[in-house]
Amino acid sequence: MIEVKNLTKRFSGRGLGDSGVLALESLDLVVKDNEFVTVIGPSGCGKTTLLRIIAGLIPHDEGQVEVNGTPVQGPGPERAVVFQNFALLPWADVLTNVTFGLRLQGVSKTEREERGMEFVELVGLGGFERRLPKELSGGMQQRVGLARALAVDPEILLMDEPFGALDEQTRRLLQEQLLEIWERQRKTVVFITHSMEEAVLLADRVILMSRRPGRIEQEIDVPLERPRSGEIERSQAFVDIKEGVWDHLRRMQVGSEGFGPTFERHMAG
Repeated sequence: MIEVKNLTKRFSGRGLGDSGVLALESLDLVVKDNEFVTVIGPSGCGKTTLLRIIAGLIPHDEGQVEVNGTPVQGPGPERAVVFQNFALLPWADVLTNVTFGLRLQGVSKTEREERGMEFVELVGLGGFERRLPKELSGGMQQRVGLARALAVDPEILLMDEPFGALDEQTRRLLQEQLLEIWERQRKTVVFITHSMEEAVLLADRVILMSRRPGRIEQEIDVPLERPRSGEIERSQAFVDIKEGVWDHLRRMQVGSEGFGPTFERHMAG
């Protein structure tokens, strides 16, 4: 379980008289074990900052961040991160990239290659294990990043807009593949996105963040049946929840409050 309590983060200014940027202020969030949570909010609201703090990649100024009751003081083996920019080793082939974390853990070459191939196959890259990143499409590179994260068997998967740089067709295919993998493994997932459709399609719960300084503005349960596929996006329940998310985001950014009538009708029903 992830527990974030009264979290505040300020980035220092660059010169005299520059007080810096208050990115997050008094933010509280709980993510339960095996829960898939998506986080969405206005541009610059601190979504990525929140994820990087949970990952232990940057420090926070005030508050507490705990994973399974232990304070986060840096990266840990129970957490793995998938970035938007792939972050692959350009000189290493697919299998070497996938097994990189296992190598750091001291796993033997034979075992890590066996485990690595399992996850190469899982993300649909069988036959490409000896290709270099430059020989792969963007979608294939992101599959490598996902396989690398899964190979170390983390309890928690932290995903920072992993499909944001991909074309629409590839994005939809990877969304469906991620849903299939999650159904098999049921990791705890925190997924940052700017897409309302993606936020609702993937999540058990959608977290809406306020404008900077970021706080949790609203938490929206997504009571859609699992397993899911892209077909669910045509259902009226999906459309109502998505429109409700948009109602709130729009009103928040123009200074109004509350959900639109479409969302209220759906939740009442």
